[in-house]
Amino acid sequence: MTCYSFDNTLDGLLTAVFEAFALHEQPEMLLSEGDPVPLFCDRLYAVPTDTEKASRVWKGLEKRLPKNVVKMLAVSFLSEMHELNNPLFQYICKVFRQPEGIEGIERNFADPDILTVTNIARKVNHEQHRMKQFIRFQKAKDGTYLSVISPDHNVLPLVIDHFADRFNDQPWLIYDAKRHYGFYYDGTGEPVRITFADESSVTFNLANGRLNDEVLSDDDQLLQDLWRTYFKAICIRERLNPRKQLQDMPRRYRKYLTELY
Repeated sequence: MTCYSFDNTLDGLLTAVFEAFALHEQPEMLLSEGDPVPLFCDRLYAVPTDTEKASRVWKGLEKRLPKNVVKMLAVSFLSEMHELNNPLFQYICKVFRQPEGIEGIERNFADPDILTVTNIARKVNHEQHRMKQFIRFQKAKDGTYLSVISPDHNVLPLVIDHFADRFNDQPWLIYDAKRHYGFYYDGTGEPVRITFADESSVTFNLANGRLNDEVLSDDDQLLQDLWRTYFKAICIRERLNPRKQLQDMPRRYRKYLTELY
């Protein structure tokens, strides 16, 4: 049994596809670096990531698949789910092994690899829609709006264009505390990816996303109080349905919701 390992990046996975065809072999398993090697693995090949080879594979996918399917493959990788690696690798290999001109492989849900990749991509898309609903901003004294998130999947790149379009006349920062990066928009141009060299020095609480009192604007504190009062006022206690509320507003998002803290 032949196994490949890669550096857990999309370029690394695409390079593994390139190598499989260049070496005329079909590895049965794709492992992430550091994964335990199965006892029945006869050959382990650590694939060195090559961006040029990865680009060639991606361009080949763009020629053979509809645009929405190519996007779906990229979205699925943002899941960061370990169980995606091998199905996604096998899916892409199958695309290149079928005769050119044959269409519809993405609809073959009887294939377990295609079904797995499609279902994982749906999970990522579902969470990105939830992020658009549950992101809450706080205004700092310098006029910058801040939001902290920690989603299950790496959906921040998928929602940035939405906020850049909707809030294009004000500076804001959306920061992913789980992955330690964010996007800053200064009110002009394009959002810029940022990281903090020392997260302990930031002026907001990564655990709940709240700005420190000394940097939170006075009017925002008032608006938060008003929003919490309104949220409580519209609640009809006799119609409370905790189970339904958890379905619509999962517990993992609540620590960042202004109306609930």
